[in-house]
Amino acid sequence: MSHPVINHAFYDAIVHFDESEDAKEYYYKIMNTEIIRNGKKVLVRDQILRAYAMLFCDDIGVEPGKPVGPDEVNLTADRLHTGTMAYDHEHWYRMQHHFPVIDEDNYERFAALVIADLNAGPLHDAAMKDGDMLLLGEVNSLEMTKEERAKQHVRVVTPGG
Repeated sequence: MSHPVINHAFYDAIVHFDESEDAKEYYYKIMNTEIIRNGKKVLVRDQILRAYAMLFCDDIGVEPGKPVGPDEVNLTADRLHTGTMAYDHEHWYRMQHHFPVIDEDNYERFAALVIADLNAGPLHDAAMKDGDMLLLGEVNSLEMTKEERAKQHVRVVTPGG
């Protein structure tokens, strides 16, 4: 999802959400902003959840065009890795950004973080400069055996412009 409000300031507000009331206010202001998509007024929140569904949930049964919920974000968060497939905090996107639990309270924020990072955050910059990408691994990546990890299918998700 590429839109002017999905910018570096929005990314920073998400990253600093727990540290600053100003960051929280800015995050909610952007998430509740109405934009025009396909001739209809929609909230940025809804567009982010639809974009997340399209990019990361097509193989888990999310209906096309529908936004994701907390269960889908929680299921897919463990699949996202940066640079290379590895299971440490440096590469596992969820832990790199301190989301040990994804639930009803923070799933929208996690989805917004991923979309904002792809559009205007360090992940976007790293993709443009170094070729680092966000990788989407298998559905059960944390429960895979060593042999399954070696044979897994990985899809690269490129940042928006």
